[in-house]
Amino acid sequence: MNASWFTLFGENEKQGSYLLFIELRKPARVKFGSFRKGLPLPLPAGCYLYLGSALGKKPGAEPLARRLMRHASRSSGRKPHAILKKLRKLLVENHLAGPATLPPTEKRLRWHIDYLLERPESAIVHLVIIRCPVKLEPVLARYLEAKPGISAPAERLGAQDTADSTHLLRCSDPNALLCGIRRDLPAMLSELEHHFC
Repeated sequence: MNASWFTLFGENEKQGSYLLFIELRKPARVKFGSFRKGLPLPLPAGCYLYLGSALGKKPGAEPLARRLMRHASRSSGRKPHAILKKLRKLLVENHLAGPATLPPTEKRLRWHIDYLLERPESAIVHLVIIRCPVKLEPVLARYLEAKPGISAPAERLGAQDTADSTHLLRCSDPNALLCGIRRDLPAMLSELEHHFC
């Protein structure tokens, strides 16, 4: 994975979408809550992607910052992901969060991604942050699923609130994908602005 921890798009919004690049350092059998009736899903070591959004519109809220801080923490006093301190600094410097924004004091496992991020053999190694008030998950899911080297460990994993996409994907070449995202996303966002803004 590239040396830099973050890729940031957009300005002035405290809501948006994001893509977590997650390294699973060794194979694991992961139960994703009640997904597939609680049966563990075997995951080979490698890079995984999680696509999410945080679009809360409450005045003064910091939905994107709070969601990302949550992902970078673990439950029950477990050691957080190494990216957490760097993430907090980035969020404050880019006015996504105030200095007092903290991860949850007691994180409860709620979404599919929580179960993978809780594992000690998983690490968030890069974050793509997109500051935009429009729900981008469907567009980004189609973009990712069309890329070579992207596969779904299980259909609809990480996307129980959508009818036809998967938001937790496996990636065989994360560096190439990140280069493509950095190249393609500005034009995609510009196109979306014409339709929604």
